[in-house]
Amino acid sequence: MRKDAQDIVRRPLITEKGTDLTGKQNAYTFLVAPDANKSEVRRAVEELFKVKVLDVRTMVRSGKLKGRGKMKRRMPDWKRAVVTLKAGDAVEFL
Repeated sequence: MRKDAQDIVRRPLITEKGTDLTGKQNAYTFLVAPDANKSEVRRAVEELFKVKVLDVRTMVRSGKLKGRGKMKRRMPDWKRAVVTLKAGDAVEFL
């Protein structure tokens, strides 16, 4: 089943570490679907932003424990992808 690119790449993650990666390595971070693999992320980023992707690194982040007292619950796990682009390519978020 082929997924839509918008379903795979949920949103960009704009953090201090991600901004540092953008400046030094031309790499961008995205929140992606938990069941997406690297090749799907590569295809989706190339389709959405019209850039050439060189490398994709993914990691699953554990959800935090939230709540007070006895009413604690675990937030859902989420997947982050760090996408390295070809020199000269850039992604405009705003």
